[in-house]
Amino acid sequence: MITPALKVALELCNRPNIEVLQLGGLVHQSSSSTAGSFAEKILEELSCGVLFLGVDGIDLDHGLTITNIMEASLNQKMIALAQTIVVLADSSKFDRRGLGKICNLEQIDYIITDSQVNRSTVSQIEKMGVKVIVAD
Repeated sequence: MITPALKVALELCNRPNIEVLQLGGLVHQSSSSTAGSFAEKILEELSCGVLFLGVDGIDLDHGLTITNIMEASLNQKMIALAQTIVVLADSSKFDRRGLGKICNLEQIDYIITDSQVNRSTVSQIEKMGVKVIVAD
């Protein structure tokens, strides 16, 4: 497993059969996640099957966004090396925009969200070719 998120790495590092590659770089206090050229350099040598991505905003016109611009750049690099992209976002992230654009909605495969999501928005996203999974 590859992650820039310190909390994710700490949660998974003692689990059996899971190896964690922690990306380096500047740690952002708000997200406890690393970003920057060090993390991006490590990614140049890697490939991954599935990318699980957290976002701050999902907008039908603007796509996926995040508040931190450096993290947006790192997310773009991770998307480029992933075969399948899964966005994890609660319903409060829909119809919102963060500062840094990550990608367009058409570039992702799945969104997993909660049951409070607007069904009309889900329908519009699915018309773009993205499978939306609503967890109860």
